[in-house]
Amino acid sequence: MPTEILMPALSPTMEEGTLAKWLVKEGDTVSSGDLLAEIETDKATMEFEAVDEGTIGKLLVAEGTEGVKVNTPIAVLLAEGESADDAPAPKAKATEAPKASDAGAEAAPKGGSEKAAPAEKSPAPAAPTKDGERIFASPLARRIAAEKGLDLASLKGSGPHGRIVKADVEDAKPQAAKPAEVAKAEAPAAAAAPKPALATGPSAETVMKMYDGRAYEEVKLDGMRKTIAARLTEAKQSIPHFYLRRDIRLDPLMAFRAELNAKLEKRGVKLSVNDFIIKACALALQAVPDANAVWAGDRILKLKPSDVAVAVAIEGGLFTPVLKDAEMKSISSLSAEMKDLATRARDRKLAPHEYQGGSFAISNLGMFGIDNFDAVINPPHGAILAVGAGVKKPVVGKDGIEVATVMSVTLSVDHRVIDGALGAQLLQAIVDNLENPVAMLA
Repeated sequence: MPTEILMPALSPTMEEGTLAKWLVKEGDTVSSGDLLAEIETDKATMEFEAVDEGTIGKLLVAEGTEGVKVNTPIAVLLAEGESADDAPAPKAKATEAPKASDAGAEAAPKGGSEKAAPAEKSPAPAAPTKDGERIFASPLARRIAAEKGLDLASLKGSGPHGRIVKADVEDAKPQAAKPAEVAKAEAPAAAAAPKPALATGPSAETVMKMYDGRAYEEVKLDGMRKTIAARLTEAKQSIPHFYLRRDIRLDPLMAFRAELNAKLEKRGVKLSVNDFIIKACALALQAVPDANAVWAGDRILKLKPSDVAVAVAIEGGLFTPVLKDAEMKSISSLSAEMKDLATRARDRKLAPHEYQGGSFAISNLGMFGIDNFDAVINPPHGAILAVGAGVKKPVVGKDGIEVATVMSVTLSVDHRVIDGALGAQLLQAIVDNLENPVAMLA
């Protein structure tokens, strides 16, 4: 029977995506690992690989189609001897009502007897999960597993990225089915959390009526903008933010940076102030380990490595790529990694594992001339540091008034994770690192 190729879940949180581009056409022969399509998630454009071999019989979803739900059939894969005519017709959405204009076209033909419609073939079972995480398996592997009574959670996949494919289930032994009572008892007790609303306030119709007669351009929300709206609305509504502010004298850092850059010039390395800030925050999280934490609903997770996220502005939104184990890396290594992540973020080529996770974030608007601001925490992070511009200011020194380069920072803190005194300790550690940059190399 022809195999349906389903819209993949390219990240743990993906629910729908845009089929940006087909890389195959009907009639093409594909093997496991061949690229089939480019899929746009809310954050990135990713390549989708074949997990089985065969011939592309039908492309069910056109290029550029938005809002394609995960596990929706997007193409049909034919094995040897199979025909595209054998493929089951795609099901209409349960919530989709017939259009009035189509009513006449749906009328039964006049006269004669109609042939009974063939029974619809069962689609592949829905993607299973283990401990709340989706188990990646090909449609054919899921179908065979269902027929043999196999638990996919017990199998190890040999396909790309650990995906379970046909060969993994063909030789596996069937398992005894669990009694219905046991299966019911093992089902998750809590229902899935509702998806946060994009925004609160007046409806689109109300707002558009207010501006009736005024010239405006209507901008359609893409997946990234919808996600930003939902997550930041959720963050400000559900996270009890508090804010800690400090001024940091940058003169020692600026002198030390100039000295290092002069020595590294032959290697093509140029360190930025932001590179030092990343390192300073990573070391501060190690010095104040209780603040290296995230909110996990009914508990707090204290991380051991310093995984620092850095906000990167791109057209239409932003990414927060994560520099993992930042406390272990040299400043020049962090600089090179950050440049690579930022470049790929602007091209929307980051993989989900490169922008998910972390316990702490940095948002630097100093290069735009912003003196100071308050950043919104990116859940589940425990804190985010908002960095302003370094500007010349009069300060009181040992011998009276002097001019110094001063940078203003604001630490936004989740009070559920970090209390005031603990947040103050973390910010002090960041300040100490930046005002004594040589110590960061020790």
